[in-house]
Amino acid sequence: MSDEELVRAAALDYFEGWYDADEARVDRALHSGLVKRSAERTDGDLLMRTTTKQMMLDYVREGGGVADRTDDPIDVTVVDVHRDIASAVVRSAQYREYLHLVRTAEGWQVAHAFWQLTEPSSS
Repeated sequence: MSDEELVRAAALDYFEGWYDADEARVDRALHSGLVKRSAERTDGDLLMRTTTKQMMLDYVREGGGVADRTDDPIDVTVVDVHRDIASAVVRSAQYREYLHLVRTAEGWQVAHAFWQLTEPSSS
């Protein structure tokens, strides 16, 4: 497989694993140093939240995104691959995520994710 295909596969492991509550798949896709950030508007202020790999695995173990799963496609666009780093954009029914991935001995893994819901909350 090409690096682009492997990056896409890692992004799908992360997303599909979230929707299927498949801890092993999410664990494989995420780097131990993961920093996942969200940006939310509340009362006009921008609130930044941070999630670690361990927090993500805990969420997946609790059922993760099973309730969010739809038949809608998950679109992964690999933006760039350069040596041992890559960037991808993932679009799903609920989420838009910008991923930075790193090549490790275990394969491509998500080191950073920046995300927002596709539909803003009513606040």
